[in-house]
Amino acid sequence: MSFLDKLLEGITVEWKALGDLVDIANIGVDKKINPDEKEVRLLNFTDVFKNQYISNDIPTMVVTASERKIIDCNVKKGDVFITPSSELIDEIGFSAMAIEDFNNVVYSYHIMRLRINDQNILYPAFLNYLFNSTDIRKQIRKKAQGLTRFGLTQPNWKSIQIPIPPLEIQKKIVTILDTFTELTAELTAELTARKQQYHYYREQLFCFDEDKIQHLPMGDENVGEFQRGKRFVKTDLITEGVPTIHYGEMYTYYGTWADKTKSFVSKDLVKNKNLRLAQKGDIVIVAAGETIDDIGKGTAWLGEEGVVIHDACFSYKTILNPKFVSYFTRTKQFHDQIKKHISSGKISAINLNGLGKAIIPIPSKEEQELIVSILDQFDTLTTSISEGLPKEIELRKKQYEYFRDLLLTFPNYNTEA
Repeated sequence: MSFLDKLLEGITVEWKALGDLVDIANIGVDKKINPDEKEVRLLNFTDVFKNQYISNDIPTMVVTASERKIIDCNVKKGDVFITPSSELIDEIGFSAMAIEDFNNVVYSYHIMRLRINDQNILYPAFLNYLFNSTDIRKQIRKKAQGLTRFGLTQPNWKSIQIPIPPLEIQKKIVTILDTFTELTAELTAELTARKQQYHYYREQLFCFDEDKIQHLPMGDENVGEFQRGKRFVKTDLITEGVPTIHYGEMYTYYGTWADKTKSFVSKDLVKNKNLRLAQKGDIVIVAAGETIDDIGKGTAWLGEEGVVIHDACFSYKTILNPKFVSYFTRTKQFHDQIKKHISSGKISAINLNGLGKAIIPIPSKEEQELIVSILDQFDTLTTSISEGLPKEIELRKKQYEYFRDLLLTFPNYNTEA
């Protein structure tokens, strides 16, 4: 007998329509600023999408609203908010619950407020968790309508069937799921602290006394040489062939080093377009993007085979330890230097001369290796999905999802749901 079976032993779980249990409102406020109205903070789609519970300090966007809207669109402890529509069906019905009465806050018309009629029948935190359950997610997907944006009509939301076990069981389930949520939050907080520590030490490890350690421009002929890639497009990418790094992947896929690629191009394309390759030990540095902060990040290429690079990237061949250089390109010290050479527009970019002017410290080979060794350990702890804290968080989430599904799956004889 499962844990849930024991909880429900001798009890019949009733299923009821959501609309019979809650008042559904989506008359929210928009993002406009009108001088004749009062300033308030706006609880919006993102606040609900990213949080399980919401408190007064979460809404940060300031808008204006009429006195009538402020009254009608207030937020009270126990209110559950959901995302009623999205471009992705699986993003519909994300929920978050207010854990206190809110002051000077209204909710956006992009989210929907559920206010429970009788909290002696339906516990707000239980309803909040129910929107993550398999049963409710299936009903939402089935009832969703749309072509480019999907959503449910208010009658369809009202028709969603939800299980109503006794209140004490609802609270017990919430306590168990809250415990899992808190454990994951603790790990996430630890990861954040470790990342901050990592960034601090990375900056410190690249600070050298200029009177004792030589500092030279990266473009100095005695230090390294840049080579710009050549243009190809995303449609050229294939699943097998010559290893290839597209500049867009530098933001989302690659870290400080790589020996395998996500993408490939054909040998014919390399030959016909005379594409350029970075070799083992070179650093691939991204030189264009939508945000200035991403430009200049490097990935040390450690694969045995050469890798094709995009024309929005440079390869950097150097006498220095490639991972030492890659870590350096992720420091504030480096980015503060190159920012003045980045041209801004719809796409920001930096050229060879701009990158080449950045001054890099040149400690001994042994010191470079020691710095790389220290930063590798931090990098593994904070980014590795197979060894570090991200792995622990991922395992904890899977454990939570397993028990969540177990605890929120009730017998349902209503075939329409």
